[in-house]
Amino acid sequence: MLFVGLTGNIASGKSSVARRLTALGATVIDADLLAREAVAPGEPALAAIVERWGPGVLSPDGSLDRAGLRTRVFSDPDELEALNSIVHPQVGQRRGRLVAAARARGDTVVVCDIPLLFERGLAGDFDRVVLVDAPRDVRLGRIVRDRALPADEAMRMIAAQMPAELKRARADVVIDNDGSLAELHERVDALWADLAAAAGEPARARPPRSR
Repeated sequence: MLFVGLTGNIASGKSSVARRLTALGATVIDADLLAREAVAPGEPALAAIVERWGPGVLSPDGSLDRAGLRTRVFSDPDELEALNSIVHPQVGQRRGRLVAAARARGDTVVVCDIPLLFERGLAGDFDRVVLVDAPRDVRLGRIVRDRALPADEAMRMIAAQMPAELKRARADVVIDNDGSLAELHERVDALWADLAAAAGEPARARPPRSR
């Protein structure tokens, strides 16, 4: 099994790359999805978040008010680290179970989509690390447009992550997402051919699995 870490700063287009890899045949494990599961009502991580920041971080239905919590933590590195220390261990446990299941099935290329892969010191866990990147001004424009956020809040979200330049130096493969979706797909298709060859299987699409 070829074990691949996929990462990229906010609005880089990492999710588009993950979707394309899924369509091509990779088993994709999505850390954002696992994080949402980890903070669902009744989960220990949500209880710990409420204990740390108070019941004001909850929506009326008892679920986490993600937008409200984001405004509290993204401007303060200590608060962001406190949140990550609660959520990330739970995500890691879930990811480990899914990776074990993929290995047991005999899946040949398993991609873990992890936004904070470098920040959490996980690069050494993978056979390949793929970084998706785009210029900062492009990412800023995408956040403002797609998330309907003011530019100053979008800049705080960008500033809260490790600079892309540092990640580019540490990644095995960099996919630049500075053009059209068709151009991005061409680059991902080329990546898939390389990954499939390294894993010893033909680079052909198969029914996708994702999580």
